[in-house]
Amino acid sequence: MLSSSMTCLANFFTYETTKSVVVKSWTIGVINRAVQLLIISYFIGWVFLHEKAYQIRDTSIESSVVTKVKGFGNYSNRIMDTADYVTPPQGTSVFVIITKLIVTENQVQSFCPENNLRYQCTSDSECKKPVSITGGGILTGRCVHFNATFRTCQIQGWCPAEMDNVDVPVMLEAENFTLFIKNSIRFPLFDFEKGNLLPNITAEDIQKCHFHPLKQPFCPILRLGDIVKFAGQNFTSLARTGGIIGIKIGWVCDLDHSWEHCIPSYSFSRLDSVSEKSKVSSGYNFRYAKYYKQENGTEFRTLMKAYGIRFDVLVYGNAGKFNIIPTLINCVAAFTSVGVGTVLCDIILLNFLKGADQYKAKKFEEVSETVLRPKIPSSSMYRSDQTLGGRCEEKQSTDSGAYSIGL
Repeated sequence: MLSSSMTCLANFFTYETTKSVVVKSWTIGVINRAVQLLIISYFIGWVFLHEKAYQIRDTSIESSVVTKVKGFGNYSNRIMDTADYVTPPQGTSVFVIITKLIVTENQVQSFCPENNLRYQCTSDSECKKPVSITGGGILTGRCVHFNATFRTCQIQGWCPAEMDNVDVPVMLEAENFTLFIKNSIRFPLFDFEKGNLLPNITAEDIQKCHFHPLKQPFCPILRLGDIVKFAGQNFTSLARTGGIIGIKIGWVCDLDHSWEHCIPSYSFSRLDSVSEKSKVSSGYNFRYAKYYKQENGTEFRTLMKAYGIRFDVLVYGNAGKFNIIPTLINCVAAFTSVGVGTVLCDIILLNFLKGADQYKAKKFEEVSETVLRPKIPSSSMYRSDQTLGGRCEEKQSTDSGAYSIGL
């Protein structure tokens, strides 16, 4: 037990040092240089040129977006302008173009029959449900006549109850409406500012141009029909059910180049594509109301269920500029990674190539402390300089510690 403990202790207090072994082998030499070339190519091509690892990057982009919609539509014999179909009207980065309306007029606070056939009844007991809230109001527990044919449960709320399953037309003129986007961005780390309106653009250019990703990629005027088409959607079906379209403005800037090279790129996609396939709640709609008062003080309202296309202007980006610190870090990482080739070659030499045993014998050598301690014979203490030929010789070793193995 004691001897094994001493052995473990002796093995713990050891020191390892490198030993150079030159292996003259075409196979291992080609593998070594190929691995080194691959690693160097990766760092030069991908890390430095593609990923620009020599730069410090700012991803905390600051952005502001202003939008304006123009166009006139004809809906239910009414000419509608932006005040009628754009909500909210402030021109923010998120807005809705209303394309279809289901209107319920002259609603007042009262009692009325529920128009949902799920609440059809024959007696009051059928209207006393655990959950007394319906789509139109609160159940009163009474079964009343809806018409001469059948009866439904009575509700308390805004009456008459909304009928939202009617088929109404779509304002297809919205396809030709135009959207103006003004976007300003800033990278605070570099104190760099820019906007999507190029300095050489004029008011006349804005009146004439329409955005196209290839022909006019920097025009800030976008046709709604083109936006929906670029997102891979059909405008008529989208206007009928409603949906959410994302307008993405990307700012990826290399500030090692001049100011003019930092330009925006536009992309479009449908953001609610998952809910589009749902059978429960597909599309996009919301309700709002306009309130009025009669002469006698009775309040009434016009309820509108609006279907529309919601546009979300999303701004993202990052900027990079040369910095010595990431450059040095990645250079050190590149030089260190070249040593991976040595590890791979050692594995091949020790396990697969002919002459592996010879390589192991030359690469690994164990030297004990007793070997390192010189043995001086007692008789040498009485030798004089005369016995050595009258002169002292200094022994020198020409062994560099490097072995050459030919495989």
